[in-house]
Amino acid sequence: MTQNNRTDVVIVGGGPVGMLLAAELRLAGTSVVLLEQLPERSPHSKAFGLHARSLESLDRRGLVERFRDGARSWNNGHFAGLDVWVDFSLLDSSHGYALLSEQARTEELLEAHAKESGADIRRRHTVTAIDQDADGVTVAATGPDGAYELRAEYVVGCDGARSIVRKAAGIGFPGSGGRVTARLGDVVLADRDNAPMGMERTERGLLFCVPLDDRYHRVATFDFGPDKKNPEESLTLEELTASMREIWGTDHGAHDARWLSWFTDSARQADRYRAGRILLAGDAAHIHFPVGGQGLNLGLQDALNLGWKLAAQIHGWAPPGLLDTYDAERQPPARRVLENTRAQIALMNPDPDVTPLRELLESLMRIDAANRHIAEMLSGVNVHYDLSAGAEVHPLVGKFASDLPLETADGTTRLAELLRGGKAVLLDLTGGTEVAAVQREWAASVADATRVTSVAAAGTDASELAALLVRPDGYVAWAADRDTAPDRVRDGLGTALRTWFGKS
Repeated sequence: MTQNNRTDVVIVGGGPVGMLLAAELRLAGTSVVLLEQLPERSPHSKAFGLHARSLESLDRRGLVERFRDGARSWNNGHFAGLDVWVDFSLLDSSHGYALLSEQARTEELLEAHAKESGADIRRRHTVTAIDQDADGVTVAATGPDGAYELRAEYVVGCDGARSIVRKAAGIGFPGSGGRVTARLGDVVLADRDNAPMGMERTERGLLFCVPLDDRYHRVATFDFGPDKKNPEESLTLEELTASMREIWGTDHGAHDARWLSWFTDSARQADRYRAGRILLAGDAAHIHFPVGGQGLNLGLQDALNLGWKLAAQIHGWAPPGLLDTYDAERQPPARRVLENTRAQIALMNPDPDVTPLRELLESLMRIDAANRHIAEMLSGVNVHYDLSAGAEVHPLVGKFASDLPLETADGTTRLAELLRGGKAVLLDLTGGTEVAAVQREWAASVADATRVTSVAAAGTDASELAALLVRPDGYVAWAADRDTAPDRVRDGLGTALRTWFGKS
C-alpha cells in the first residue's frame, strides 16, 4: 500500500456536506480524501435556499460573500404552505433572510473551497466495502484505474439516504415510510401567464409552482392518496402532467422536461452518528420531507460541528469524549426538523377537516412572537447545545455567538472574522487580569496553545459581557459578565479550556 493510499480521513460522498467537511478538516491540518462516484456535479437541484444559521457560519469562514454574489435573497418563507408568510427579518441575526442558492451552485462553491484548502477530491470513485478495526478503517474502492484500497484513521459517510457507509457500520436507520408521493419536474409551461405562484392546496392534493428562469418552472405535486410508485421506477413527464391535472385540473401545457424526480415523506434518523471509527453526516444520518428548505442546512451544520472535533481526535489533543459530543449535539436538531416537517405534512393534507387547523395557525402567525418562533425553527437559529453538564452556566453557553463588532489593538474587526482560521477564540472584553492569567496557565499545560486564539478587545455591543470562549464552529463554550466573581472566572474558564481544548 503506497503512501498515497493512506490518509487521516476518507469522506464518502461529494455533495455540499461532504465538501464542507473536507474543507473544515483541511483547515484544521488534517489530510482528507473525498470519494464521489459521480463524474461531475449534477446540474439539478432539490434544495434551493440557505438559511440564516448557514449564512452566519459561512461568514465565519469568509465564504458568505461568494454565496451572496449575484444571488437573490428574500425575507419571507412558508410553513406548510400557509397564507401567512414566515418573516425571517424578525430573526436576531446578522443574516435575517434566506438566500436563493441552488444546491448545484452551493456544491460548486463548496467544492472550490475544498480544493483551495487542499482536499484530495476523487470523482468516478465508487466505494465497494468498508472494514474497520482497532487501528483504522480500510476502504475498498474502484476508480478509473481499477480497484484499490485506502487506509484511514476515520471514515465519514456523507453519501445520502442509501448510505453504504451507514450500512457497513451496522447503524440503524429507524423512522416512518412514505405516505405522501411528491412528483417534481423542471418543465416549460405553455400557459405560463396563468400558472399559479407558490403552493396551492385543493381537495385532491397540493401543487407547487415557481419560475426558475425565463423559460422553466419548477412544478411539484403532492399526492396524499393510497397509490404509490414503485421505488425502482423513474418518474415520467406523463405521470407528472397526469398528477397536475388530477390535483389542479390542468397541466398548463407542461412539456420539455429537463429534470424529473420523485420522493416521499419518508422520515428517518440514524440511531447513532458514530460507530467506532465510522461517522455519518447529512442525509446519511437523517432524511425528511424537503419542506421549508431545512435538509441541506442541517447537513452543513453537521459538518461544521464534526470537522474540528474529528481533527482534534486525529491530532491527539481531543479531551476524553470530545468526538462523542458530535452525536450528542447533532441528534436533537435533526429530531426537531423531522418533527416540524411531519407537522407541515399533516397541515398540508387536503382533507377539509384540516382547514380549520390551518386557519387557526395562520391567526397565530400574525403575532410576531409566534412568527419569530417558526422563523427561528426553520432557519436553525434556535439551535442551542446543552453544555451545562448539570452545572449553572452563563445564558450564552451553548448558543451561537453573535457577530460582535470589536475594537482591537490592530483595529476594527468582527467576531466572525476572528473565527475564519478555524480555531477557537477566547475574547477578553475587559482587559482584566483573570482571563489572561487563566489562559496563560492553560497554555503552559498544552503542547500547542495556538488551538485557541486569545484576543483582547472592546465590544461595542456587549456592555455587560466580560469574556467569551467560542468554539471553532461558532458556539459559546464559556462566558462571563463584568460582575462575575474572579474565582468563578478562574474556575469556569479553566474548566472550559480543559473540557473542549485539552490538557496536553
